[in-house]
Amino acid sequence: MEKIVNITKIIRSTPLSKPFCLFCCFFPPAVRRVILLLTAGFGDGHNTAARSVAEALERLCPGETIEVSDLISEAMPRLSDVSKALYQLAITHWPAAWRVTYELMGKRSVTGPDSKWQTGLINALKQRIAEKQPRLIISTYPLYAVLLETLGHTQKVPPLATIITDSISVNRIWVMSGSDLFCVADEETKKVVIGFGVPESKIRVTGFPVSLAFTEPLAETPAHVGARILYLPSTTGRRVAATLEALKPILLAGAKLTLPVGKHASRLHHVLRRFTDALPPDTVDIIGWTKRIPEFLRTHDVVICKAGGAILHEVLAAKIPAVIDYVVPGQEEGNAEVLTKCGGGIVTHTAQQTADAVASILTNDGAVGRRMRASMAKLSVPDAALRTAKASLAVADGK
Repeated sequence: MEKIVNITKIIRSTPLSKPFCLFCCFFPPAVRRVILLLTAGFGDGHNTAARSVAEALERLCPGETIEVSDLISEAMPRLSDVSKALYQLAITHWPAAWRVTYELMGKRSVTGPDSKWQTGLINALKQRIAEKQPRLIISTYPLYAVLLETLGHTQKVPPLATIITDSISVNRIWVMSGSDLFCVADEETKKVVIGFGVPESKIRVTGFPVSLAFTEPLAETPAHVGARILYLPSTTGRRVAATLEALKPILLAGAKLTLPVGKHASRLHHVLRRFTDALPPDTVDIIGWTKRIPEFLRTHDVVICKAGGAILHEVLAAKIPAVIDYVVPGQEEGNAEVLTKCGGGIVTHTAQQTADAVASILTNDGAVGRRMRASMAKLSVPDAALRTAKASLAVADGK
């Protein structure tokens, strides 16, 4: 969930004690093998998947350069900023309009290859490939496959592995231009992709790539007293205020609330201040930007969140019961379906429904929550980033 301030980065080289490092010391960086991950900041899912796979590749390929790039922001910074702002406004305030836009994205006449509006992006991608000479491109955003198809008409392009970051409700744009490999989160999504005409041989069920922190043991901490609720706010300030008010009886009964606000800190400042002033001290822990979301998800009893692809698969990795308080139409409906079908999540539509769902999970010493955790086990893939990285490398190696 941590904001990427400058997403283009080179993952640092392995210390000298690890293999291949001496080779890298004797040759300039230009001749080192490169793997390029392309992402885009439209929601958290694309960036989370890219970061997590980069982390896995750093472990698997210590002698290579792993570069993560939001090429859309780099090539068209102003247009990108405006587009991302409009995207956030649409999914928050105009969901019906976003549904129409989302459906249009899957039409080849709108987003297909050779569209004139893509010229700047194609040139930027062509330049990046010429500079880096990547042996493999991994994409977590569907537009890059379209750009590579156009570029492939005039030159050879590297192998492409596409990580589909949505579940079940997959937009056709993901498969419109093909890919050497499609990595999907689950079997249901695989069936959808096959239904689009993609050969089964090109699809791997790897799970959604989440941070490798989910595979590591938690540090020992003192046992906590009372239930712990994690709330990841994403909707309007009015809805957040209503949800907090509805949760108040649960908190006054002894539960604790952890509230990582991140990019929402400024817009929620007054809401949070009024709320915390009405509660006993230490009832609410408000946190800004943090890298501790994997830890919080594994140490709390229930989480309130939207149906984003990244967060819901982090929920699955942590096996924490979830109350889903917002679903972006079209784009996130499949994500919510995955969690609710396995019994790990409850979708709510009002603030009071959210509070009631939280209460039901916590009552009777968390009996409902324990059943939900058990039901999530078969879909939990904490090491999905490693599985995705290995499947992608096999494509690059021609296996």
